[in-house]
Amino acid sequence: MNLTMSIPALLFPAISLTMLAYNARYLAIAALIRQLHSEYLAAPSKNTVLQIKNLRKRLWLIRNMQAIAIISFLTSVITMFLLYIEQISWANIVFGASLFSLMISLFLSFIEVQISTKALSIRLDRIEESNE
Repeated sequence: MNLTMSIPALLFPAISLTMLAYNARYLAIAALIRQLHSEYLAAPSKNTVLQIKNLRKRLWLIRNMQAIAIISFLTSVITMFLLYIEQISWANIVFGASLFSLMISLFLSFIEVQISTKALSIRLDRIEESNE
């Protein structure tokens, strides 16, 4: 396969949209942390502590998802530069690294979604406890 400028350029919108989605998740978690902090100060509970531990994991994942997505974006740009200076073999290697980085970022996103679902389950358990 011949690597042309248009192939790494195709990753630009995908990575940009991914970064927007990651940022939205980060902002939602930040708001939730502020809310949980207020709840915990008002009435400490085991459920709130579980949610805080869960959010700590999610923050770590989101930070790494964003960092690896940035690496993917940067390596796409480097690939385009290498193609521009006609270093085709290096461009292929760097583009492979870009795709691999994007896959890792998406895998971390998958894990974060799983943890997020668990967090909602904890919240539902709390609601059920209140009704009993």
